[in-house]
Amino acid sequence: QVQLVESGGGLVQAGASLRLSCVVTGRTLSVYDYGWFRQDPGKEREFVAAVRWSTGTTSYADFVKGRFTISRDTAAKMVYLKIDSLKPEDTAVYYCAADRLKSMSARLAVTSEEYDYWGQGTQVSVPS
Repeated sequence: QVQLVESGGGLVQAGASLRLSCVVTGRTLSVYDYGWFRQDPGKEREFVAAVRWSTGTTSYADFVKGRFTISRDTAAKMVYLKIDSLKPEDTAVYYCAADRLKSMSARLAVTSEEYDYWGQGTQVSVPS
């Protein structure tokens, strides 16, 4: 089992940068992929990015367009999401999630249904 706790959200001006953090605890962290999703009220939860703990391989949603960077620090047991050039449409609750690997050759999961564990979320607000 894995526990995830996000932090780093807040009220941020458009154009600024922000780094979200996710503390990961549990056993055998290396058999999981870790993803970031976001959800605005009234909308479906949206995939943002994912990283494989064991290799650092990453995957991004098409809308990211180079503004988002996911990374992990295996020693510190952290997963990060850096967002550059923040826009009002980035306003959402951002969630960290873990997907237990079925196979090391499997692709990174990009749908919320594939993820097994979730954090409580951290709010990012970018006023227009």
